[in-house]
Amino acid sequence: MSFSILIVDDSLPMRGVLKKTFRAAGYGGASFLEAEDGQQALEMLKGNWIDIVITDFNMPIMNGLEMIQKMKEHDLFKNIPVVVVTTEGSQEKIDEFIEQGASGYIKKPFTPEQIKELLIQLLGESTDEEEIDTAGDQFDF
Repeated sequence: MSFSILIVDDSLPMRGVLKKTFRAAGYGGASFLEAEDGQQALEMLKGNWIDIVITDFNMPIMNGLEMIQKMKEHDLFKNIPVVVVTTEGSQEKIDEFIEQGASGYIKKPFTPEQIKELLIQLLGESTDEEEIDTAGDQFDF
């Protein structure tokens, strides 16, 4: 079974790093869609089957929290897991993400192992036959 992952981030390099990290975490067989902001992500959700959304918090036009709120208002989108990738360190802000409907969060910098653990919790086992040894890999942003 392959997963469809929507990556929402206004930074093209960050979207690339996230895809690379998913592959290193054993999700290389996933299909990836990308959006630059929450508004564009909502449009992509209308025309595509998405298993999970990975979103930045701070973005122009519509931030990650506003996107989550809009998704929760829509019957077709409200049950799609959403993970917030953030540099936000305050527990208050993280609690707000969860209260508004985020399924989880990952703090930058992150490792492929952290991504894998969270995706296994939300989606089940990875789909790649061969695991990639990523011990010690960490991506700083």
